[in-house]
Amino acid sequence: MTEFTYHGKTLEELKKIDLKDFMELVPSRIRRSLRKGFTPSQKILLKKIDSALEGKYKKLIKTHCRDMIILPKMVGLTIYIHKGNSFEPIKIQPESIGLRFGQLTLTRKKTEHSAPGIGATRSSKAASQR
Repeated sequence: MTEFTYHGKTLEELKKIDLKDFMELVPSRIRRSLRKGFTPSQKILLKKIDSALEGKYKKLIKTHCRDMIILPKMVGLTIYIHKGNSFEPIKIQPESIGLRFGQLTLTRKKTEHSAPGIGATRSSKAASQR
């Protein structure tokens, strides 16, 4: 099994670098978002994550911040992300560095239809039998 690398850096190296050096590694859209700074709700989430890494925060980490970018220090944590009606647990993997929380939890379900409704034409009844 090969070791995980992100733009030539191992996970241990990524966890040691600061945010400015990490910004040079990510794509431009994420870099611009990080350069603008964090919103107040994202700052609260980062404080919870830092205290959870230190062992001070024992509760579940729940958030509505679907636009938060996954940083290297978050790898290994389980974060509950709101998806409209409930919180979905997501274990942060090294491969998800640089993605947003919203990309990991989908808010829409796949619709499956049953038999055709009353008044359906003969052609639509034949299509559903396949």
